[in-house]
Amino acid sequence: MILDNIRQIRYRIAAAAKRAGRDPNSVTLIAVTKYAKLEQVLELLDSGEVREVAENRVQDAQARKDALGGKSREAAWRLIGHLQSNKAKKALETFDAIDSLDSLNLAEALDKSLAGTGRKLPVLLQVKLSERETQSGLPPEAVGEFLKSLEAFTNLQARGLMAIAPNLEPVEAVRPHFKRMKELFDRNFSGVAGAQLSLGMSRDFEIAVEEGATHVRVGTSIFS
Repeated sequence: MILDNIRQIRYRIAAAAKRAGRDPNSVTLIAVTKYAKLEQVLELLDSGEVREVAENRVQDAQARKDALGGKSREAAWRLIGHLQSNKAKKALETFDAIDSLDSLNLAEALDKSLAGTGRKLPVLLQVKLSERETQSGLPPEAVGEFLKSLEAFTNLQARGLMAIAPNLEPVEAVRPHFKRMKELFDRNFSGVAGAQLSLGMSRDFEIAVEEGATHVRVGTSIFS
């Protein structure tokens, strides 16, 4: 069932990429395992179809990795939820990348925890697209200045941007937000090798691909 779902999602990604004149292989599928059962995650990893997974919380990801044992090493783990500075060290023990960097305090905490390890942490800056107070992220207009400040933290590697679209109806209404993110991405990461623009979830990933996303984060459509 999961394998069939993944293949259907990849078909839709490829179709969206072709509509936009893009190479389907330029889009990476990230499986969001937040609500998945352990046996579903095992089936996902056994399929070999997805090599990047994401979780919203440090403790949930660590518990899942512990349950998976050595199997967890078959995927790269990305944090896509809000991270408090006091949990930076624990996050570094759990995740291969942080896709939700949204403050200099967090950047400092991560950088300090990495000091002396020789490890360079890939990070994405989370941009806030919603007016909801519960939504984390940097205001779009603050991204450029934030990137300049980030240069002081030599153990972090800014790879791109991540955003969560507002829950609008019809879903097509998210397109202007994705367009703005692509413009912001091009302005700040043009010419950066391997730069990443993480946009789109189960309900809107096709629009995200059409608008230039390099990574899409899908959970419900894989595991339901």
